[in-house]
Amino acid sequence: MLQLDERLDADPTAEDVKLMAETRIRNLQAFNELQSFNDTGFFKYDHPLIRHKTERAELEKLLRTDTEEFLRKHRRTLDSIRRYEAYLKRKDRKDKRDRDRALLEKHRNTSIIIKSILNSRDEKGNQ
Repeated sequence: MLQLDERLDADPTAEDVKLMAETRIRNLQAFNELQSFNDTGFFKYDHPLIRHKTERAELEKLLRTDTEEFLRKHRRTLDSIRRYEAYLKRKDRKDKRDRDRALLEKHRNTSIIIKSILNSRDEKGNQ
C-alpha cells in the first residue's frame, strides 16, 4: 500500500485508484477478521484468503444445493441455543456447566454465520 500511495501522490491513474480501493477493502476485511477473533475467539471468514475453508463456506454451499436442509440446520441451531441457555439455569447440571457454555457459544457462532449468510444473500438480491 505504501508503494501504491506514493504512485497516487505522484501521478495517479484510474487503475492505481482502483487497486488502492481493493487493497483498502481487503485490509479492512483482515482487520474485521482479527477484531472478531479478538472479541469472540472466532473468525468471521469473510476475507477472501480464508473464506472457502470454513463452516461458512459449507453453509453457503448447503443453502445453494439444499435450501430445506439449510433451514432445518438453522432451526436446529436456534433450538440448541435455547436448550443450552436453559441447561445453564438448571441446578442439577452444575457439573456440566463448562461444556454447556462451550456448546452454547458454538451454536451462537453458527447462528451468527447463518444470519450473516442470509443478510448477504438479501443484500445481493436487492442490488
